[in-house]
Amino acid sequence: MIKIAPSILSADFSRLGEHIKQLEECGADMIHIDVMDGMFVPNISFGTPIIKSIRKLTKLTFDVHLMIEEPSRYVEDFVKAGADIITVHYEADRHIDRTINYIKSFGVKAAVALNPATPVDCIKHLISNVDMVLIMSVNPGFGGQKYIDYCTEKIKEVRAIADKCNKNLMIQVDGGIDETNIGKVVSNGADVIVAGSAVFKNGEIEKNIRTLRAGI
Repeated sequence: MIKIAPSILSADFSRLGEHIKQLEECGADMIHIDVMDGMFVPNISFGTPIIKSIRKLTKLTFDVHLMIEEPSRYVEDFVKAGADIITVHYEADRHIDRTINYIKSFGVKAAVALNPATPVDCIKHLISNVDMVLIMSVNPGFGGQKYIDYCTEKIKEVRAIADKCNKNLMIQVDGGIDETNIGKVVSNGADVIVAGSAVFKNGEIEKNIRTLRAGI
């Protein structure tokens, strides 16, 4: 089953609680939460207090994407705030294997993310030990960017490796996905789709999720 993970970075923050409830009612599978520190990416979003405050509003999986330097410093805080999946960037952690195992020690799922220009070879030895790989299909930090076409080949590469060593691996893709290209992304091996602008545009959440699913 293909999972839709709306990114609340694109939500109307004055109506965030309302949007969380709408996402659950409209059939979203996860809530994708982009945490940015203004150092790893050129933007600042939100941290554990926001996550903790919205955790009580839904039982949906909280998919927490840490776009921060030295993410291992904050893993326990995000677990306590309600994260179900914690994703750390290969590029942001010099001891990525240790951090993956640290995340898993808390009983939550661990994922590793790659920026567009980072080759899949960098994580090939990690794929057997993670629950999910996130392929960034835009340069992280801002919503509303265009899908980078060469990332499709990276999806295929990860799927080929996973087929040999981790058949339960989830492959998530984040960036520039809408109804025009979701079919291509899925057909090449992705099974978790992050969508921000495509879900929240015009405030028509139910219609937009339905349109995305129709494109698969």
